[in-house]
Amino acid sequence: MTNPHHNRHYEMAPRVVRLDHRSEVLAGNPWGDPTSRQVSVYLPPGYEQGDQAYPVIWYLAAYTNSGASCGNWRGFEEGVFQRVERLITSEAMGPVIVAAPDCFTALGGNQYLDSPALGNYASYLHRELVPLIDRQFRTLPGREHRAVLGKSSGGYGALNSVMQFPQYWGAMASHAGDMGFEWVYKPEFPACALRLSKAGSVERFIEQFWASEKRGAAEFSTLMCLCLAASYDPDLEEPRRLRLPFDLETLELDPQRWQKWKEHDPLEMLENFLHPLKSLRAIHIDCGDMDEYQIQFGNRRYHKALQRLGVPHHYEEFQGTHRRLDHRLDVSLPVLYEAIKA
Repeated sequence: MTNPHHNRHYEMAPRVVRLDHRSEVLAGNPWGDPTSRQVSVYLPPGYEQGDQAYPVIWYLAAYTNSGASCGNWRGFEEGVFQRVERLITSEAMGPVIVAAPDCFTALGGNQYLDSPALGNYASYLHRELVPLIDRQFRTLPGREHRAVLGKSSGGYGALNSVMQFPQYWGAMASHAGDMGFEWVYKPEFPACALRLSKAGSVERFIEQFWASEKRGAAEFSTLMCLCLAASYDPDLEEPRRLRLPFDLETLELDPQRWQKWKEHDPLEMLENFLHPLKSLRAIHIDCGDMDEYQIQFGNRRYHKALQRLGVPHHYEEFQGTHRRLDHRLDVSLPVLYEAIKA
């Protein structure tokens, strides 16, 4: 039997540029992660033929992923750039440039923050890459023509970016972005403690992780906890010493360490960043009603807080989990385009 969908994802060949860039702000990161990277840039139909300037949407990849995957072929769904192309050609949204940075690390990714224990990825995005794309391509200038979105850790990065760097962004979308740390992260701690105890040390676990070809859910959960520790509670004196907020033997929480994590929870940050949030032209937040990381509970609280504080936004829960969320881009991308179009 012929599969009628087999050629579906070959039908469109989006114009994608891989832009080489050597970062200054990532130099000297403690894990030796590369400073020479590629930014993946989608150009809309007709870009090569005219002189029109376009708004820009920045896509922040989830943990364990990278912007480099946005243009890849997928067996059962569209790639991110392919989805953008369909939305534009079907007139569900207007033409836009989409840029996706490579922020992968030896710890599996990052939260798009500046950290001496991982690298200065917030500065990399805002102080290096945004100006780079504006120089290299015909973009509409100013925050009012620039949006950021992401899912999971990328959704967290989008939320943090519009709060901490409001001069860059006019709109934002977060799909299942990390918040409500009490419920999202704590359930991962037991597996992390067991794997680190078995390995004998953080350094040894990381060595074993990258040497192994059989990595299970517990291994990825442990690496994620280490990445979060490097992002939220870096050791300024010894950046490679990753401090976890719990005892490896008893799981007893260290109140000081845990408080450092919670200070980065969007729920804790919200009231200190009301002005940047209220200045946005669009805020779209959604998550699955059966999210495996319990992210829906933090998202519900964030939504209620935005309502109470008078911040205009759109919040939605859909039937689904934390996996395979790209279909939600069909909702958020047209919203962002309308907010930042010329």
